[in-house]
Amino acid sequence: MILEMVRANGAVSLRELARVVQTSEVTVRRDVRALEAEGLLDRRHGGAVLPGGFTRESGFPQKSHLATAEKTAIADLAAGLVEEGEAIVVGAGTTTQELARRLARVPGLTVVTNSLLVAQALAHANRVEVVMTGGTLRGSNYALVGSGAEQSLQGLRVSRAFISGSGLTSERGLSTSNMLSASVDRALVQAAAEVVVLADHTKLGTDTMFQTVPTDLITRLVTDEPPAHDDRAATELQALADQGVQIAVAGASGNPGGDQVPTRQQQHQQRRDVSLPGPRRGVPGSGLRSASVLGAEQPTGAEQRGRVADMRRR
Repeated sequence: MILEMVRANGAVSLRELARVVQTSEVTVRRDVRALEAEGLLDRRHGGAVLPGGFTRESGFPQKSHLATAEKTAIADLAAGLVEEGEAIVVGAGTTTQELARRLARVPGLTVVTNSLLVAQALAHANRVEVVMTGGTLRGSNYALVGSGAEQSLQGLRVSRAFISGSGLTSERGLSTSNMLSASVDRALVQAAAEVVVLADHTKLGTDTMFQTVPTDLITRLVTDEPPAHDDRAATELQALADQGVQIAVAGASGNPGGDQVPTRQQQHQQRRDVSLPGPRRGVPGSGLRSASVLGAEQPTGAEQRGRVADMRRR
């Protein structure tokens, strides 16, 4: 049963395996270890994948059924970062799709995206403006990629980028299995003053082929709480926090090296005094981009929307 699930989905979390098989995660972990010894799958902390995980990428139907509860919790927490009137970019992925469903309630929001799924989630939101990049459709994840997508992002400036991926490590940062997707994600990140990575615990410690966001450019990670036995995920979270990444854990009372997502009132209070040494794109403790790093004050919501309008005219 375990092997069949991994073959069908490409990757499955231990939680999901235990739920379907109706046994404990301890038993599932032992079975996964035995299958790995036979070369039938590869273990990843928190789950199992087919061999060759550096290059293999699951399609949308498989990803959409993985860690669904975790993605929902992450999206709920990440949505609290978004304010009225902001202009943001949202990358492709099943977790960012969940986030988009919650952003439909934020008035005056402008969302730039290369994801058809994100655009679809916001299509009927009367108070949200959606701007699609150009590019070539990549059917496996319903995303626009290629030079058209990258060129349409040139000159764009927004407050935040919400990005997901296939793996996240403290050493390499966020990565994905597809070169075209990685290239567009890098362009999305370059357009943003602050980078927020959305990644469930099964992606922590997983390294895939193409780097998208190095660790020193990640402002904040929004994730779920790893299982108590998952020491590797906890270690990875601590390593990311030690490098200055703010950690927000859905369903946890505290975060290693960081705080819970601040309220909007707290964010405004923190915005008065921000400073940042080095290349990081956010400010530890505030989640805000430093004016000294930008070389100017943060653009207002109206200025951000004007730049997005310029992008559409091009």
